[in-house]
Amino acid sequence: MTKLAIVLGDQLNHSSKLFDYLDPKVDVVVMAEVHEEASHVWSHKARIALFFSAMRHFYMELVERGFNVRYYKYGEHSYSSIASCIGDIIDELSPSEVLIVQPGEHRVLKSIAQRVSTSATPLVVLSDNHFVVPLENFDAWARGRKVFRLEHFYRLTRRQTNILMEKDQPTGGKWNFDVENRSSFPKGGPPFSTDRLTSPIDQTTRDVIELVNEKFANHPGTLDDFRWPTTRDDALLALDDFIENHLEHFGKYQDAMWQNEPLLGHSLISSALNLKLLDPLEVCNRAEAAFLSGKAPIESVEGFIRQIIGWREYVRCLYFFFGEEWTKWNHLGANGQLPKWYWTGEVDMVCLADTIGQTIKYGYAHHIQRLMVTGLFALLWGANPYQVHEWYLSIYVDAVEWVEAPNVIGMSQYADGGVMASKPYIASGAYISKMSNYCSSCRYSPAEATGEAACPFTTLYWDFIERHQELLNNHPRLGLQVKNLERKSQSERIEIKARARELRQIYS
Repeated sequence: MTKLAIVLGDQLNHSSKLFDYLDPKVDVVVMAEVHEEASHVWSHKARIALFFSAMRHFYMELVERGFNVRYYKYGEHSYSSIASCIGDIIDELSPSEVLIVQPGEHRVLKSIAQRVSTSATPLVVLSDNHFVVPLENFDAWARGRKVFRLEHFYRLTRRQTNILMEKDQPTGGKWNFDVENRSSFPKGGPPFSTDRLTSPIDQTTRDVIELVNEKFANHPGTLDDFRWPTTRDDALLALDDFIENHLEHFGKYQDAMWQNEPLLGHSLISSALNLKLLDPLEVCNRAEAAFLSGKAPIESVEGFIRQIIGWREYVRCLYFFFGEEWTKWNHLGANGQLPKWYWTGEVDMVCLADTIGQTIKYGYAHHIQRLMVTGLFALLWGANPYQVHEWYLSIYVDAVEWVEAPNVIGMSQYADGGVMASKPYIASGAYISKMSNYCSSCRYSPAEATGEAACPFTTLYWDFIERHQELLNNHPRLGLQVKNLERKSQSERIEIKARARELRQIYS
C-alpha cells in the first residue's frame, strides 16, 4: 500500500531518515509552496525566495533519484496550507500511513496532525537525524535540573562527537576560548579581506525571484542582492570558502562590528544548515581539520564549533523541551510596541540604521548585531517579546522557529526569566562604541545619558535598571549596576526618566 511522505521546506537533506522508509516505486512524496508558510509572519522577500528555490531544487533531485513527487508551486494550486494539501491527497490515495520528520515549529505539526486525524490514516512522526543530540537524550539530561546552561550541555556534545578532544580532555586544554574571541577591530577596520563567495543564480532561482517580487511585493526587503545557497552543491562551496578563506579570522573578531561591512569573517552558512543542505557534523569536522592542519587557530575553530554543536543543538532541545511556552513568556512584563522603523531602517542611530539596513538588503545580520544592537534596543525599549520574536522570524533568511524563538525570547529579551541566560543581556552605548565604529559617525554620544546628545542606548540602559531595580538588585552580576544607579543624584535620575519618555515619543 502507498505511504505518503511530507517533505517540508527546511527538511532538504537526502540523508533524512524519512527516505529509509520509502519505496520509490510505490510511495508518494509531497512538497508544497503554500501561502501560510510565506505569510504567517510578514516574511522578508529573500526568506521566501530562499525556501521556494531550495525546495524546487530538492524536488528535482528527488525526481532524479526516482521518487514519485507531487510538487505544488505557488500560484499553480489553491492550497493555503500544507495541511489542506495533505488532506486532499489522503482523500484521493487512502495511503497506509503519512510520514513526516519532526517539524521545526509546533504550529506546523499541530496543523498537519489535526487534518490527518480526520481520516483513518495514521500519522508517523520520525525523529530528525540531522541533529547530533536526540530530543529524548536531552530530556533525560534536563529532567530534574533547576538550571540549564550551555557550557554543561556543550561538554557532553564534545565528548559524544569526539570533536576537538584528546581522549577525555579538550584539545588546547580548555573547553571554551570565548575570552580570546571578544576583540574589536583596529582603527583601520577589519585587517582581512571581507570579500565573500556569492552563490550562482540559475534559472530556477530567477523564476522564484520573479514570482516573489510579483506575489509578495508588499513584503519587506529586496532581492537585488540575493546571495544564498539553494542547493547542497552551492552550500558546500560556501562552506569551502569559509573554511579556506575566513575561519582563521572568525574567532578573534566574531563579536566585532564595522559600518558598511555586513559579512566580515562570519560563515554565512546558517541558512544552509537550517534548510539541512549541510550536516552539522561535516561542518564541524571540516573546521577541526583546518585546525589540525594549521590553517586556523584553536580559538577560531572552537568558537565556531561551539555555535554548531553547542548553541544550535542546545536551543533546539530547549525549544522542544518547553514546547509552546516559549512564545507565551514575558517575564519582564514588556508590552511596548516595536518601533515601525525596524521594518525600514530609517532611524538616526547609526548602529541600528546600518544593522537594519543590511538586514533589509540581505536578510542577514551576524549574531552580535542581532543580540547587542537590534535585540538590545528592543529589550531596553520594553518591546513586547512576541512582537520581537515575530520580527526576527520574519526578517532573517535563516530563521526557523526552533532556533529563533529561544534565542530571541530567551537570550535576547530575557522573557523566559533566565532559562537561556543567567542575566538579561543589557548594555549601554559604551558597548557598541567599544565593539564597532558606529558611534564615530553618529549624532549621539555613548557616554551621555541625559540631554539631546545622549545615546538612546545609554539613556534606556539606566531607565531599564530603574524600572527593574527590584529584579536586578540581588543579581550577582548586575547588582553592581543597581548600586551605580543609586550613586547618581536624584536630579540626574529624574532627567534620565524624562529623556526616556521623550525617546519613546520620538522613536515610536
